[in-house]
Amino acid sequence: MSGQNLSAKIAGTGMAVPAKVWDNFKLATMVETSDEWITQRVGIKERRIAEDNEYTSDFSTKAALQALERANMTADQLDLILVATSTPDMVLPNTACFVQKNIGAVNAAALDICSACSGFIYGSAIAWGMIKSGIMKNILLIGVELNSRILNWKDRGTCILFGDGAGAAVWTACDASEGGMLGVVMGADGNYADLLTLPNSGCRKYPEYDGTYITMHGNETFKQAVRTMNECALEVLEKVGLKPEDVDLLIPHQANIRIIEAVQKRLNLPPEKVFVNIQKYGNTTAGTIPIALHEALDQGLVKKGDILLMDAFGAGLTWGAFVMKWA
Repeated sequence: MSGQNLSAKIAGTGMAVPAKVWDNFKLATMVETSDEWITQRVGIKERRIAEDNEYTSDFSTKAALQALERANMTADQLDLILVATSTPDMVLPNTACFVQKNIGAVNAAALDICSACSGFIYGSAIAWGMIKSGIMKNILLIGVELNSRILNWKDRGTCILFGDGAGAAVWTACDASEGGMLGVVMGADGNYADLLTLPNSGCRKYPEYDGTYITMHGNETFKQAVRTMNECALEVLEKVGLKPEDVDLLIPHQANIRIIEAVQKRLNLPPEKVFVNIQKYGNTTAGTIPIALHEALDQGLVKKGDILLMDAFGAGLTWGAFVMKWA
């Protein structure tokens, strides 16, 4: 394959979620809410919650091993491990290094990406660029979050939204004529940084916050999510010369069913062309898209030649979307 014709495809996927399930009735015993309210407002019925002795690298490792198996690849063939997460095992060393050790990826570099819910989009763009340039051939990308570690379980505005889980994808080189990644757009606007934050998680301290918990201005975050996800979906399709009707399956970030429905409406897609699993897992931030992709594949919803659109929005503000032809 020449550099001009080089692209990247996903050769295998994997996922791992905690065994423990908390449904809306469980949360209704903890904060003033109800199953009906949560279901109608955000579309979530239950979420997975990690045990105290389970860590981000544990679920990352399980998802990675499954993705490698499905890609018919061994860990020593990997050139790079990317872990998109806002809840690493620790800041130093990065979680990707723990995964590298756990799976035996002796030839791989290791890097964490902290772009919240946009992490899998950002990581896919990095993987595509590294492979298309010829620098690397095989890259493992993991989107993972243990949001239960950073939630205030007394804050009903946030604790009902999030869950834990990991999804993984092995990106590998392919000839552009086969398909693979077609194009990507990404963006950010730090002027809206205060909409969704994790105070006291770094060297800057905020004494007005008691602890290290997700804080969110819900209404404004919702508005910005709808706007940016709509705009970047249309932008990336135009960039690669496609129209919304060319999309066979939209796999959006699973944050809120109303956001997903707004994007669906803007693209004029029928429900069967939009994959939704938020009801089972809640918002696993960087994990939502790779988990959804894995489940869509397992359900036989993706076939060779299909046009897939991935679309996300996250804290930062960050956003991004990519289009690929399944190869």
